Amino acid sequence: MEQVSHPRSAPYTHKLDPTLERHFKGHKNAITSVDFNPDLKQLVSASLDTYVMIWNLKPQSRAYRFVGHKEAVTSVHFSPSGNLVASASQDRTVRLWIPSIKGESTVFRTHTASVRSVNFSSDSQKLVTGSDDKTIKVWSVHRQRFLFSLTQHTNWVRCAKFSPDGRLIVSCSDDRTVKIWDAANKLCINTFADYGGFANCVDFNPTGTCVASAGSDNTTQIWDIRTNKLLQHYQVHSGAVNTLTFHPSGNYLITASNDGTLKILDLLEGRLIYTLHGHEGPVLSVAFSRSGEHFVSGGNDAQVLLWKTNFDAFNYKDVLENHRKRTNPDPPPHLTDIRPRSAHMHTARNPSIEINPGLAVADTQTSDPSVIDIGVPLFAQAQRGTSRISRYFAEPRDVKSNKNLQFPSTSEMSSIPSRWEQGEEIESQPVTFPLEEQTGVQSLVASTLEHIVEQLDVLTQTVSLLEHRLTLTEDKLKECLKNQQKTILQIRQAD
Repeated sequence: MEQVSHPRSAPYTHKLDPTLERHFKGHKNAITSVDFNPDLKQLVSASLDTYVMIWNLKPQSRAYRFVGHKEAVTSVHFSPSGNLVASASQDRTVRLWIPSIKGESTVFRTHTASVRSVNFSSDSQKLVTGSDDKTIKVWSVHRQRFLFSLTQHTNWVRCAKFSPDGRLIVSCSDDRTVKIWDAANKLCINTFADYGGFANCVDFNPTGTCVASAGSDNTTQIWDIRTNKLLQHYQVHSGAVNTLTFHPSGNYLITASNDGTLKILDLLEGRLIYTLHGHEGPVLSVAFSRSGEHFVSGGNDAQVLLWKTNFDAFNYKDVLENHRKRTNPDPPPHLTDIRPRSAHMHTARNPSIEINPGLAVADTQTSDPSVIDIGVPLFAQAQRGTSRISRYFAEPRDVKSNKNLQFPSTSEMSSIPSRWEQGEEIESQPVTFPLEEQTGVQSLVASTLEHIVEQLDVLTQTVSLLEHRLTLTEDKLKECLKNQQKTILQIRQAD
């Protein structure tokens, strides 16, 4: 089969082809997760280097590195409202960040092993997390508390996500199953078994009628959750598929793999249409923007790449005709049928348009952004005394007043970075920051107290759970005693 390639020395792209727009460098290790702010002005990335970073898409803007996790960060997600960022880590915690220069975060501790995924519900009110402790946990964002666990997986939970309407949760595990859960009734309502290997990632399509899984056996599968049938099965990668993301139209799917490529699948035609090269080594994360105009990828090379979709801006028939002319593919197995009656195997035999941007990045003027560390003790920054941030935060504050230790409003927080980026001098206000930012001694005391409070919260939740289980046990014991008494009476009456 003929393949269309674009060598680095003479890159050629059609107006429908995806193009690499920018690259972001700042992480020191592999990028494990990426996501867009719904306002399309920021990206967030997570890395094995323990940091969460927020990148501003405006040229020459600073990037923010959020310091807080003690071990590798495995997953990040912007809330649909754009006001919060959630992160999961191998340090067994989940953090909620306000994406601003203040760097405030709330820590959730209930998992007993590494947390692999975190995902907001569409109304931003709940979080779902998946962990190596074999559980899925749901949290209230507003109340900042644990709600309930889902516990039928028998091995590590790799990924868990809400459906678009928030009624369902899909999860995948090393037990080689994909499970669908009713979030209201806390019940598993369906299980798809993947006998070829376990799934690394799962997600709902935009309408919530299908789920796709990215497999360790190099495959991508799409299931119809209404009929419980496998719709499409793709084997187009030569390495494990790490993650996937649906285009907002539901017509396209991007997969990221250990083979170092991104693959764009046409779900209506059921075929591979683009193979993207850009990362050196495995590609670990990919996400579409909410509009679908862009997508972002992160890899083992510690780079975040921003791509422009392009093909979604044209009529689907134009995209299809252009692809046919350039690749001369075999007749499609099921034309414009997103729900084929039987699963069809799609392999790499179908040609794809190979895009290797190499050094041809659309934005060649923007250098790597300067990085501001957020969440580190700010008295240390004040000693360096060179940045506008340190001058602003170095103002003395009354640490004895409880009022000064309260969170500012979201509107106040969101206004700070924008005003600062515009060069506006920010007057000294009673906006206060965590206690550990005041002095070295106070930092140690505050850190110890915070740890004690967190442990007490965990202990309280554990005691509450034990009390609940004890109550259930007592009820069952009473019921058994009643049944035993009835049995004894029946025996006596029979005698």
